[in-house]
Amino acid sequence: MTKMSIAEAIRQGIREEMRRDPTVFCIGEDIGVPGGFGGAFTVTLGLSDEFGRERILDTPISELGLTGIAVGAAMSGLRPIADVQYADFLYLAMDQLANQAAKMTYMSGGTVKVPLVMRAPVGATARGSQHAQSMEAFFCHVPGLKVVAPATAHDAKGLLKSAVRDDNPVIMFEHKLLYGSKGARAEKGALSPVGEVPDEEYLVPIGKGIIRREGKDVTIVGKLLTMYRALEAAEVLARDGIEAEVIDPRTLVPLDKDLILESVRKTGRLVVVEEDNLTGGWAGEIAAIVAEQAFYYLDAPVKRVSAPDVPPPFAPVMEQFYVPSVDRVVAAVKALF
Repeated sequence: MTKMSIAEAIRQGIREEMRRDPTVFCIGEDIGVPGGFGGAFTVTLGLSDEFGRERILDTPISELGLTGIAVGAAMSGLRPIADVQYADFLYLAMDQLANQAAKMTYMSGGTVKVPLVMRAPVGATARGSQHAQSMEAFFCHVPGLKVVAPATAHDAKGLLKSAVRDDNPVIMFEHKLLYGSKGARAEKGALSPVGEVPDEEYLVPIGKGIIRREGKDVTIVGKLLTMYRALEAAEVLARDGIEAEVIDPRTLVPLDKDLILESVRKTGRLVVVEEDNLTGGWAGEIAAIVAEQAFYYLDAPVKRVSAPDVPPPFAPVMEQFYVPSVDRVVAAVKALF
């Protein structure tokens, strides 16, 4: 085992896949610039020294362009790992992702594969409304895309490697506050979820969630940063005699529904925490699944803890109000008893 940050783990996963398969390459903005950061958050730092600028491709500031190149390369038999500096910029490439990458396999009767990995940082970090959104729900709604959201170093590397080998387009969302709290691109308020990563080859399967903490009284589902908020809330609740089970889905599409349903059938209560705004969010989908398939096991209504229906604010004090807090999760759980 080696202890790594999430940024280091993703970098190592990319390195291993590029060594294993010569068709794998990276494309993005400032990912291999000499003397640069290695992308916006250091993930590709140093890779151009090993693989050269031919496989670590820097592009102009054009998300539409780089995504189009990546989709075309994937359709032609290569396995691109595309990188946008902020997930907000994926809106500039929605036609390529939603109308091309997601649909080509269906439109071709399965004869065309699009083995594309699109990496995108999400989450509010005092950068204002156009650099702070959590956009997972948008892409969960597009048939043909797989969506993963790793919250630990172990899962980040394992899911990245699985995504590279998948013949379908996979969007991998990474939270800016989880990359690590040290280094040239450390974020104020970042967590440092350094974890042990196996030195030997391993994969984390797409579509399998994990129970981060076992409990019998309430199920809390959280992804990325909100998974850590859920774990903190569970510690607070335990002091009041409420044992919360915390689930990290890891993959949003395809979702491990059975894991969530089994937990709810045991606990009888469900709270879903997400950083995205409330209306039309991913938390609403989880609530609907449970209402349809485990309604008679519920002892109380499903609660959602989300951001309000406004753009992410820039002012730090307002941003702290906007992003779901541990206190809000605790209050939501206690309201169920």
